[in-house]
Amino acid sequence: MPDDLPLGKKFIAIAGNIGVGKSALTERLAMALGWEPFFEAVNDNPYLADFYQDMARWGFHSQIFFLGRRLRHHILLLQRPHSVIQDRTIYEDAEVFARNLYERGDLSERDWRVYRELYETLLMFLPPPDLVLYLRASVPTLQHRIAMRGRPFERAISADYLARLNDLYEEWIQRFDLCPVLTIPADYLDFVQHPRHLRLIVNKVAEKLRGKEVVTFDDTLEDPVKESG
Repeated sequence: MPDDLPLGKKFIAIAGNIGVGKSALTERLAMALGWEPFFEAVNDNPYLADFYQDMARWGFHSQIFFLGRRLRHHILLLQRPHSVIQDRTIYEDAEVFARNLYERGDLSERDWRVYRELYETLLMFLPPPDLVLYLRASVPTLQHRIAMRGRPFERAISADYLARLNDLYEEWIQRFDLCPVLTIPADYLDFVQHPRHLRLIVNKVAEKLRGKEVVTFDDTLEDPVKESG
C-alpha cells in the first residue's frame, strides 16, 4: 500500500463498458491497496442470457435486477468499516444501459419512467463514492477482451452496440459531478500484463482522491503516462 494513501475509510467505484477490464482492475487494486473488492453480479443475473437474445422483452427485468443488486452492494459498501472497491457503479445502470435501451426502443416509455423514478429516488439516499475510476477503451479493444473471456451470452454483442454504449459513457462522465473522476485509457494501459501500469494507477489513486484527472498515454516518454486536466 502506498505510504501517501489518505487515512480513513475510502470507497472507490470502477466504471466502464462491457469487457473494458473493470473486474480485473477491481481485483488487482484491492490486492495492491489491501481493500475489500465487490464484484459485479453477472453470473447470477437470471435474465442476462435471455436479455442478449431479446432485449425488448427482457431489458426492464434485467435492469431492475442490476439496480437492486447494485443498491444492495452500495449499502453494504457504506456499512463496511474498512476501504472498499466496487466493480461497476449504480449510476451506469441508469445513465448508460437503461438509457440505451430506452433510446433504442427496447424499453417502453412507461417502463423508462418507472425505472427512472426508482433510480432517482434511490440517489436521494445514497452517499456517492470518494472516487470513480472510469476505464475508457475503443470498440476493437472491447471486442478483443470480450472474446478472450469467452462468455457465451456475450458473443452476439455487436460493434454498434458497444459503440453506442461508449458514446453514452462519454456523455455521462462529462456531466457526472457527484464525486471526483479519474479517467484511465484502457487501450494503452494493460494493468493485467504490465505491473508498472498497475503501479501507476495505484499511485494516481493515492495522489488524487479529489478533482477530475485524466491519465493519458504517450509512448515517446520514459514514463508511459502523463496527466491532463
